[in-house]
Amino acid sequence: METQQIFWSANIKHLRLRKKMSQEVLAEKLGISRVKLNAHESGRTVNPTVEDLVNTSGFFKMSIDCLLKMDLSKLSEQKLKDLEEGSQAYMSGSKIRVLAITVDKDEKENVEYVPVKAKAGYRSGYSDPEFLAGLPRFNLPNLPKNGTFRMFPTIGDSMLPVPEGSDIITRYVQDWRLLKKETPCIVILKGEQDFVFKQVTINEDGTMLLQSFNKQYFAYTVPVSEVLELWEYYSFHSKQLPEPQTDMQQLLKMLQEVQFEIKEMKK
Repeated sequence: METQQIFWSANIKHLRLRKKMSQEVLAEKLGISRVKLNAHESGRTVNPTVEDLVNTSGFFKMSIDCLLKMDLSKLSEQKLKDLEEGSQAYMSGSKIRVLAITVDKDEKENVEYVPVKAKAGYRSGYSDPEFLAGLPRFNLPNLPKNGTFRMFPTIGDSMLPVPEGSDIITRYVQDWRLLKKETPCIVILKGEQDFVFKQVTINEDGTMLLQSFNKQYFAYTVPVSEVLELWEYYSFHSKQLPEPQTDMQQLLKMLQEVQFEIKEMKK
């Protein structure tokens, strides 16, 4: 079997020079040392970490596959711009995401409900009309006429003060770039997690910051390529009343906000 040639080191250097950046500046942008960046560019780093792959991909707006397998120095400037715009097209949803829906007998869109037992299958069936047709469907009064709505259950305490076991009514987000900072959303992720309810912020480097409502949980980022769908919070239905935050929860929230602000200042 022929070994796949890897262009990682050459591509990092080529993209850095294309942006007219020094190693010191790029290393700071990527959150690594200049020595480590030099090791990447010189080929001394044979197996870059997943974190370095994701951060570099997000900063240059190039897929990891392109960074590893394509000799970017052989491409024209227009082709490089096309590859960069591919990331923007993903966030806008203009070329990639196709939303499947169901309608009632009057051709009005239903609100599909994704029960807990269907969570595992939703990740693979979210764009399949037959899968959606098997979900509970209903109509709710007073929903805005513009938009597609879906209901998801909450599990766990990371969504507090929304009580565990609540049902979140959401509106589909087509263009992720229009989301305001810390917009509450159901996030459909690839991988082991099926969906999470988080405050979503789109970062300039092509990643999403996901913050829990329960401030005892740390925020984290994921590349946009790991997100299948975003559903913006509209309302929730629950049998329980939300519990007020304790003094300790408020203190933890304040500490996390300070940590986040410090991190942003360092950037």
